[in-house]
Amino acid sequence: MPRRNRHGLNTPRRTPSLRGRFVLGAALVLVALLICFGLQTFGNRVTAVEAAPPSNDAGSSRFPGKLPISQLTEDEAIVHALNRLGYGPQPGEVERIKQMGLETWIAQQLHPEKIDDSALAARLDNLPAPQMTAQALLTQYPQPDAAAKRLGITVAEYRKHIDDLAHPPQGTHPAPSALPQEVLNELAQSKLLRAIYSQRQLEQQLTDFWFNHFNVFAYKDLDLWLLAAYERDAIRPHALGKFRDLLESTAKSPAMLFYLDNYLSADPRAFAPKHAPPAKHAPPPKHSTPSHPLPPLGGKRGLNENYGRELMELHTLGVDGGYTQQDVIEVARCFTGWTITDPRVNPQFYFDERLHDPDPKRVLGKNFHAGGIKDGDQVLDLLSKNPRTAHHISLELAQHFVSDTPPEPLVARMAKAYQKSNGDLREVMRAMIYSPEFWSREAYRAKVKTPFELVVSSARALGADVDDAMPLVGWVGRIGEPLYQYLQPTGYSDKAGAWVNTGALLNRLNFAITLASNRVAGSGVQLPPLLGTESADDPYQALDRAVGVFLAGQVSDASRATLEKEAVNPQVLGTKLAAPIRQANLGVITGLVLGTPEFQHK
Repeated sequence: MPRRNRHGLNTPRRTPSLRGRFVLGAALVLVALLICFGLQTFGNRVTAVEAAPPSNDAGSSRFPGKLPISQLTEDEAIVHALNRLGYGPQPGEVERIKQMGLETWIAQQLHPEKIDDSALAARLDNLPAPQMTAQALLTQYPQPDAAAKRLGITVAEYRKHIDDLAHPPQGTHPAPSALPQEVLNELAQSKLLRAIYSQRQLEQQLTDFWFNHFNVFAYKDLDLWLLAAYERDAIRPHALGKFRDLLESTAKSPAMLFYLDNYLSADPRAFAPKHAPPAKHAPPPKHSTPSHPLPPLGGKRGLNENYGRELMELHTLGVDGGYTQQDVIEVARCFTGWTITDPRVNPQFYFDERLHDPDPKRVLGKNFHAGGIKDGDQVLDLLSKNPRTAHHISLELAQHFVSDTPPEPLVARMAKAYQKSNGDLREVMRAMIYSPEFWSREAYRAKVKTPFELVVSSARALGADVDDAMPLVGWVGRIGEPLYQYLQPTGYSDKAGAWVNTGALLNRLNFAITLASNRVAGSGVQLPPLLGTESADDPYQALDRAVGVFLAGQVSDASRATLEKEAVNPQVLGTKLAAPIRQANLGVITGLVLGTPEFQHK
């Protein structure tokens, strides 16, 4: 990777050519400032450079079928769908969808199981960790202290041993890393490759959305080894299924049980010397016979309210969901005994009758007296059917897919679809997609891309061939969204305010130019096939082609004025002030276009 002036942006530095080195000078800082102001003020007003003006009868003349599109042109609608229901268009994808029909493409996305995604599998073959069980990961990537103890060496000696294996003498093939960090590295790479190359774009968007909704922090206890199974088995299969199933799969996941400490929650009386046996109405279910002996009860443990609170506040009802602190306590009592067996060998959900509070509970005015694991199951039933949950889930989906402040009538229709279908998430998404608000001019380019979305959409737009995704993962973190590493249970924000600041915007621009200039290790970019080989002879022609290819021909007057100025700036082009411009730097020009507010929005 070439050296960069990361801190002294205002320090002048001579560079012979941007083909050899990448420098952020005063010209690029000006562009960054443009983006900074643009992201705060740029709305849906763009000047169409090559696209046709919107037609009021677009829905009837351009879109046979039921999609209520009347304010967007055909190309705008396809780009909008690709940006919102996926991660942006790849080269030639707009034309491909135009030929098959936008409604046909949407129907396919709503049923990802019917889409052939075998080409993606080949790219994931070199990343085995995301497909392994937690038991296998704990064995292959052991905790350093445990591994060192087995080998009779110190942790420092073990780490040096692993590092030596990964960096052997020249001519010797390095051994794969066995450090736990490799699990997270491979999981993050897999997530990024799926978003770039999967044909099941909506499924990838929803998997990311639901992971944030049911967020788990990678570095909490054993969650580093549990995240792969959590996303693969608890979230992705239910992304377009029944919300009740998704809620239960996350509640029983060892990753969530560790993250919110519910595996420790117990009836305090369980540890009293003369604890009474469970009531007769609650016979021990099959879950009470562990496949492996549990450690004896010991040590003072009690009720933990973390999961009960987040279950209602974040996962279902919402902050203003009408529950009280007493409801939180009662829900926590219902989930006592939901724990993990063999946590450091083969972590599995396990219900321990000994730790469960057998007494009656009362949640949201409803009495619970089923006993055992059924107490928690009935809470999940109650919350998943609550109208406040229908509204909360619909609001968050609309915020993610439509706008930071979605119209209330849209949210209401989505909530109605939720209730009518008994929480069928596919029907909720269908209600959103078939609403005019989704296709409105106000919704067009109304959302700011998250760092993950920006990196993925840039790679897709450029048709990048990614052999090693780890450098791209690093850029996602550098821009502000390290994957699987958000500490709080809220997950990463969907709103622009979380991502719009000068430092992040400079990093966004750095990334765009670095990737477009073919300087991200492991990612190959070829611009001449996209922009035409002749465009390199004229920076203005190159700029026009880049705007047409990457912005669908639409750019604001302010953005175009700045782009035209910077496209021929000698510092940007790497020429001397007195020298005639002989060749346009396609990488820098393309990077500047990807740094505009128009591309930073979706």
